[in-house]
Amino acid sequence: MLIKVAAFTKGAGGKVREAVEAAPGDAGILLDLRANSGGLVTEAVTASSAFLDGGLVATYDVHGEQRALYAEPGGDTERPVVVLVDGGTMSAAELLTGALQDRGRAVTVGSRTFGKGSVQMPSKLPGGSVAELTVGHYRTPAGRSVEGSGITPDVGAGPEAQKRAETVLSGLGGGS
Repeated sequence: MLIKVAAFTKGAGGKVREAVEAAPGDAGILLDLRANSGGLVTEAVTASSAFLDGGLVATYDVHGEQRALYAEPGGDTERPVVVLVDGGTMSAAELLTGALQDRGRAVTVGSRTFGKGSVQMPSKLPGGSVAELTVGHYRTPAGRSVEGSGITPDVGAGPEAQKRAETVLSGLGGGS
């Protein structure tokens, strides 16, 4: 089953979880995060909860204080998952990809991701406007920084990436 996520806007994580829960029991998941510009980290964490049974998704520092993001328990940990990525996979999409890759939950296919691992927080300005300030950079569960380097997929692929991902998913025991 193909699930395409263009950006992690409000509600996107819940939609990923609903799609996984609605997939036929024997279907693997092809999670397409190509050209995903990122978005809300909370939505990427919610999406990770569709594939993980709790546990660490990422860590980050804010003003020198280490913080962690965790998946909710109860995700589908049996179904095969392949994540499609490319140079347009950024930020929150890289956070999700890194968590699934580091935790051995998905095989990643495609090309190196963009490398935007910054954590931004809103700050209210005088007059009521809001500025997004970079306060730190996140790390994957294995401690890898994404900033500037991106994520290298497990299986490299160019223009034929989706076909290659479908072959990998089939080999893992799940149709697309």
